[in-house]
Amino acid sequence: MGNPRRLRRLVVGAVTWRWSVHHRRGGGGEVLTLHREAAGGTLRVVFRAGPGRLFSDALWQTGAVGSSDTGAVLNLHQPGVVRGLLDAAAARGALADLATRASREIDGWPLFAELTSR
Repeated sequence: MGNPRRLRRLVVGAVTWRWSVHHRRGGGGEVLTLHREAAGGTLRVVFRAGPGRLFSDALWQTGAVGSSDTGAVLNLHQPGVVRGLLDAAAARGALADLATRASREIDGWPLFAELTSR
């Protein structure tokens, strides 16, 4: 897979996003970071550890998040998954001030539930 922290490009309408995925140690979980190009802000979608929550470790590939309750799994390295999470975050108003240099961190699990219930 190469460098999992490399910046990838996602174009949504007139906005270009650069995104990467990394693992936070110590139960910090998986983090999807989206940076809006052209002096924009940064959104971090964080999938923290918790009961019934699964994310990459020695057994799973990097970027995988899942639910042991439902068996649903998302791969945060897939552009379609990133687009779905970005759209779900936008619908919740999480992108409202990211046209500036603002930075925001949100819980990814509600977005996970929304995407996997479709």
